[in-house]
Amino acid sequence: MLDPEKIREDFPILKERRIVYFDNAATTQKPRQVIEAVKRFYERHNANIHRGLHDLSQEASELYEEAHRVVARFIGARDMSEVVFTRNTTESLNLVAYTLALSRLGPGDNVVTTIMEHHSGMLPWIYLSRLRGFEVRLVKVTGDGELDYGMLEELVDNRTRVMAVTHVSNMLGTVNDVRRIARVAHSVGAYLVVDAAQSAPHMKLNVREMDVDFLAFSGHKMLGPTGIGVLYAKREHLEELPPFLYGGDMVRAVHYVEGRVEAKWNELPWKYEAGTPNIVGGVGLMEAVRYLERIGMENIEQYERRLTTYLLKRLEELGDRIEVYGPRDPSRRTALAAFNVRGMDPHAVAAALNAYGIAVRSGYHCTQPLHEYLGIKKGSARASLYIYNTVEEIDYFIEALSSIASKS
Repeated sequence: MLDPEKIREDFPILKERRIVYFDNAATTQKPRQVIEAVKRFYERHNANIHRGLHDLSQEASELYEEAHRVVARFIGARDMSEVVFTRNTTESLNLVAYTLALSRLGPGDNVVTTIMEHHSGMLPWIYLSRLRGFEVRLVKVTGDGELDYGMLEELVDNRTRVMAVTHVSNMLGTVNDVRRIARVAHSVGAYLVVDAAQSAPHMKLNVREMDVDFLAFSGHKMLGPTGIGVLYAKREHLEELPPFLYGGDMVRAVHYVEGRVEAKWNELPWKYEAGTPNIVGGVGLMEAVRYLERIGMENIEQYERRLTTYLLKRLEELGDRIEVYGPRDPSRRTALAAFNVRGMDPHAVAAALNAYGIAVRSGYHCTQPLHEYLGIKKGSARASLYIYNTVEEIDYFIEALSSIASKS
């Protein structure tokens, strides 16, 4: 059983600052275990990896490689060769888009994605379609905020090379049926690319059961440091596809042969990790994953389901003064709610809540096309919850929001 009060004891910022932190979809706070792991690395093990025979380099290399193994286990990958560390979800998705587009896509081909994508899951394909001449097709959403699966199946054909979808909408909270989408993608031989930035922190993932080809998420949204992200890919894809960045450590050997330079790429996953990586970020992410595993992802999902149910219920009590977006069924969404107070700009709502010591997001949440498609012209405010949030905080939030809405 998850005890939020006990968990809160691990987060120094929640002790130092009197704040209700409801901006977890943007980034989460860090437990002392992660903070101490980062500090310990710099104090005891700091060195570059894979470049030295001395003890510090060997220790740093082992910690960094162990981080890959821990993350691989966390998501159900076969082994660490399928786990590439990047800066964030955005870099992971760009890596996949550029690698596939430049080697596998051309005129006559198409990529199917959705209107609910984060900009980083949509814009690389839009740009690359102009460069390579393929078509980008957008699946829309239904009136209740669900993905239109009928339209998705209609848009896919035998020239669909890639399907790129978010697992969880960071604006609607909708949980998409990735297994169903995988069946559609693989029925025409397409790659499936999944943005898991909003699912990896909140639910247990198994990439082999999901049958995804590529999956991306960020450490900072799941208690880890900023500047560290993950790209999972099936081993066969990483072996077949070309590197994305070129330079140190991603190459096994570079030879000068008869006036030409020839290179052989490094083994996986280093083939896709050029240059000095964010070593300490990997160490911090490893500790964050271990922290979540000790709690249990099933326990996290169950606790957040209760929080989501309660949050939606309390928002509904405010009546038509508040407009909430996304599925009403708590089982179909994660613990976030984008909303607007009628007659108020969402930034004004966020500023007013900040005066109560409540941190929420406001704006388009990097989903401006989705907002515009839904007719939400000025964006929305968003309250997003995590393991250290409580029912009492929700009550305080609703009380503040009610007072703000009464003055609009």
